[in-house]
Amino acid sequence: MATAGIIRGMGSVFKDCEHPESRWTRCPHEYKIRYRNAAGKQTQESGFATQEKAKARLAEVYQERKHAPQSQRKAERIKKYGGMQFGDYVAEWKAGQRDLGAASVRHLGSLLAHHLYPAFRSRRMGTFDHKVVEAFIQSMERNGVGLATQSNAFDRLRAILLDAHRLGLYDENLVDGVKPPQYDPKRAIIPSIEQLQAIRTVCDDDLLVVADLMSGCGLRNGEAAAVNLKNMVADDDVYRVSEQVNQTTREYAPLKHRKAGEYRDVPLPARVRQTIEWYADKHGTVDGYLLRHPRDMSKPIPYHCLDNQWRRIRKAGKVDIPEDMVLYGLRHFFASNCLSHGTPITDVAEWMGHRSLDITFKIYRHLMPGSIGRAAKVLDVGLVA
Repeated sequence: MATAGIIRGMGSVFKDCEHPESRWTRCPHEYKIRYRNAAGKQTQESGFATQEKAKARLAEVYQERKHAPQSQRKAERIKKYGGMQFGDYVAEWKAGQRDLGAASVRHLGSLLAHHLYPAFRSRRMGTFDHKVVEAFIQSMERNGVGLATQSNAFDRLRAILLDAHRLGLYDENLVDGVKPPQYDPKRAIIPSIEQLQAIRTVCDDDLLVVADLMSGCGLRNGEAAAVNLKNMVADDDVYRVSEQVNQTTREYAPLKHRKAGEYRDVPLPARVRQTIEWYADKHGTVDGYLLRHPRDMSKPIPYHCLDNQWRRIRKAGKVDIPEDMVLYGLRHFFASNCLSHGTPITDVAEWMGHRSLDITFKIYRHLMPGSIGRAAKVLDVGLVA
């Protein structure tokens, strides 16, 4: 038998005949290979017509042996952790967080208990994907979770899923491309009904009309400043929003996102109607307009008059106004009031004059009740009835 040189790390190629290696290309005998398999046992294969085919097979076996342990370990990890519940996986993950101080451990425990476990405790680890993470962020927004807590909960979930990714449970990092919590509480700071009632008691007559139109009809600041008796187009419950006071020109102008002459009809609560009529009886109107410039009745009321009074009310501290809430927060109250009483968000979007439903959803989705967990409980009632 003549044996070729050993190919390092792979095995050897040889012919089991009397011919020397220099004559193998002309020798009719077949090539053979010898190597150690994944279990370390010496293995031999034959039947190769050329040395190139024998070496190619040896290289193939080498690659299979090289990757087999890793693939096998990955398969074992997927089998072990893929079916594991989130709560059990986190228990193992926490044990490895030895660098956390006492305060950090308490904070982590709070995030798990109040946010992550309620959402995921029983979920199988193999069922996570980026959509599950996105839904979790939206759920926190709907539930009014503070921005800092949203970010902290997201960061912990990201760390846990990254740990699972490194184990090979996921082929990619599930949070790559997921937009972190973006809800800015300054965009929709909403007064309670008690706070709204208290604000109404300290407003002057002009601001009271604006506050009622914003909180009761969903009007923007400039739209409320253009309030007109002629816009009460139905006997009891409809107000037609047809123009606004432009803050730049300080003149009446078309509505935002609408052309001149276009309008939208909104619900007119009885209290808001009473406020409008009370103001008109007390102060009079000019061509139906209620709010006028304090020094020139021919002009609309300037925005700074309303804003300055709002600032004075906040500075006086006589009313419990939420921190950082601006006058526009009264319009947010309208959306909150509608959505919390089951009004379809499509109607709310139309009444508020949003250009698209996406805008309404983006700003107010945290006010919309409902989640997969809640739906499961509601559906279960019907199943067991």
